[in-house]
Amino acid sequence: MVTISSPVPIEIRALDKSAAHRVPPPFSLYVHFPWCARKCPYCDFNSHAQSETDATRMRSRYLDALHQDLESALPTVWGRTVRSVFIGGGTPSLMSGEEVDRLISDIRALLPLAPDCEITLEANPGTMEAQRFRAFRQAGVNRLSLGIQSFDDAKLRQLGRIHDARQALRAAEQVGLEFERFNLDLMWALPGQTPDRALADLKQALGFAPPHLSLYQLTIEPNTVFAKYPPVLPDEDSAFEMQQRLEQCTDGAGYRHYEVSAYARPGHTCLHNLNYWTYGDYLGIGAGAHSKLTLAHGIVRQERFQSPESYLSHAAERQFTSREYTVPAGELPFEFMLNALRLTEGVPAALFSERTGLQIGAISRLMAQAEARGLMQRDPTRICATPLGQRFLNDLQSLFLCEQTRVHGLPAHTSGAHALE
Repeated sequence: MVTISSPVPIEIRALDKSAAHRVPPPFSLYVHFPWCARKCPYCDFNSHAQSETDATRMRSRYLDALHQDLESALPTVWGRTVRSVFIGGGTPSLMSGEEVDRLISDIRALLPLAPDCEITLEANPGTMEAQRFRAFRQAGVNRLSLGIQSFDDAKLRQLGRIHDARQALRAAEQVGLEFERFNLDLMWALPGQTPDRALADLKQALGFAPPHLSLYQLTIEPNTVFAKYPPVLPDEDSAFEMQQRLEQCTDGAGYRHYEVSAYARPGHTCLHNLNYWTYGDYLGIGAGAHSKLTLAHGIVRQERFQSPESYLSHAAERQFTSREYTVPAGELPFEFMLNALRLTEGVPAALFSERTGLQIGAISRLMAQAEARGLMQRDPTRICATPLGQRFLNDLQSLFLCEQTRVHGLPAHTSGAHALE
């Protein structure tokens, strides 16, 4: 058992602002699509079940609002090149190819995209969505993230998924035919699942040679159906055995475990994910989307109006941001470490000053404490958790909370059931 002491005050000494933020961090765009066919009982994301009739009627209004939202944000991000676009949800694959084409065309008209810009769209394996994969590619999507979760019909029913194993197999095959770059999402430590069954799911996924895999342990999140009616999950020892066997299998198949839940073949890490984990900047548009932007006076966070109805009603008044604040200097170390420590190889130590504008001394004492407990590596050139630190990551991250820290609102999709994928 790892014991973590109470948070201690962090000494904050800022670098010269003009030097700290002379070169802004890489910049990404997140677009939130808030609707899905049915809300899964484990899901705590801003997604709302809606009938196809209602969704079709509202999507045109929503796409109009997204265009206006992005247009209104241009003064804040003017001149910055987008290195990645992530269209998440909800279930964005409920949109037609024409609607996705309209969305991406609007983005291209308003923001400069890097020549190799990664454009990811989240999709479900339902029959109708799978039929749209080619249209998504033709619209400009160059990376698809497919939410398989399991190839076991019984487990899919327990998870409340609307697709079955046969549809999952067909969709996984189809995405490989249409996309060179794609991700398969799987969940493990499901109710009643054994290590053998978890491994069987993974081996079935590996049969499609996905360039990227996201493997998430099922956790019970507040304000979900599972929180109200919790299923019986595998015990801690069984879950740890599952994790070890899954990691051994992916390693043997040539995948690098580069982030807590992310595995990739060489050259196929998710650029959008990496921008989050390295504390890059991103603009979030759409219902409930979050932004993190490095401006002349500091790091600013924004939140869009949460519910689709509220977002659309405020959009009619050209109002999109429900909350905006500058992150206090005392919270920056925790925010940075919350993300960076998720990367299994960590980040260069110099990145802390580059991205926060603070001197590394602000966290040197806390890093020394973590190193003494075996949670962080003793390497002056890198900020990196040890394998023990990865196992007790929440405890390690909490070391960097200062007494005054009140986390105002962390980035959307930095943790939870499917992180960025």
